[in-house]
Amino acid sequence: MNEAIAVAVTGASGTQYGLRLIECLLQAGREVQLMISQAGQVVINMETDLQLPSGSAEAEAYLTRHFGCEAGRLRVFGRQQWLAPVASGTNPPRAMVVCPCTTGTLASVAGGICNDLIDRAADVALKEKRPLILVVRETPFSTIHLQNMLTLAQAGATILPANPGFYFRPETVDEIVDFIVARVLDHLQVPHELGRRWGERTES
Repeated sequence: MNEAIAVAVTGASGTQYGLRLIECLLQAGREVQLMISQAGQVVINMETDLQLPSGSAEAEAYLTRHFGCEAGRLRVFGRQQWLAPVASGTNPPRAMVVCPCTTGTLASVAGGICNDLIDRAADVALKEKRPLILVVRETPFSTIHLQNMLTLAQAGATILPANPGFYFRPETVDEIVDFIVARVLDHLQVPHELGRRWGERTES
């Protein structure tokens, strides 16, 4: 089985969630197959200090340096790169996460519309019964958004909105980001130490 984890970053605000997830997966020794939508690239450049190249090969080299991982552990695929492994049920990743996930991507996946590689990869994950996690970042939700979430949940996807808890009294934005990333990693069954779990005692 292909043990890689596919990650798609789309154009919702909250690209820090996706970037931190990629970092944690790489640190855990996982191979990451990354797709970034055109809007996702725009938002990354708005919300972070990264200046991501538009070409997939250039973006792969740039992010490999940024995350400090060895060559080949992070692969970046273009939006129309239909020969990518994620495009076929013969070589699907072990799981896929769309983080953050726009409601437009949510609608495309719910409708089975495969106009780009992100939609197709998610469609493959569903049909091959591999974990598909959608970190939806929008508020408020319309009836259409909720119906699409229900459709995907019934098809086997996990809807994991970027709704952090605050019982652990975060003091930084990074801690809030890690709360959501930790939940994603839990669902991927990837070990981590991103924060204290509910019911755990702290050192006095």
